[in-house]
Amino acid sequence: MAHYVPPKQGKLSQLFDVIVLMALTFGALYIPMFMGLAGGVKTVPEGAGQTWEAMGQNATQIAQYNALGLTKPGFTDPAAISDIINARYDYSFSVTALLVMVVIIVAYYVLMLKFSETEYREVIAEKFDK
Repeated sequence: MAHYVPPKQGKLSQLFDVIVLMALTFGALYIPMFMGLAGGVKTVPEGAGQTWEAMGQNATQIAQYNALGLTKPGFTDPAAISDIINARYDYSFSVTALLVMVVIIVAYYVLMLKFSETEYREVIAEKFDK
């Protein structure tokens, strides 16, 4: 049985592959951020408390914020950090965005299956066809 020797890829093709993979990697990381889809969206309710008591903070929590105030200016003033304490995550999502993501994942899966089948058949043909 002959030893399998894969086809050689030129240096220009390798460079092109690296550039495409880097573009896809950075795109996958930054496009959701630019579209506003990255991270949890926090909202602050209207009329949120501006005092420690209105924000539901006890004496121990107030003492800890005051201790932080030594290193971070503004942590001793309850009005300055009320947005941090009162912020709540927005758990809503778009059904359209979910469906688009499902379509993209299924299309990618089908594409990979098709390419894998083609490459698998080529390797089998190279190895066993005379």
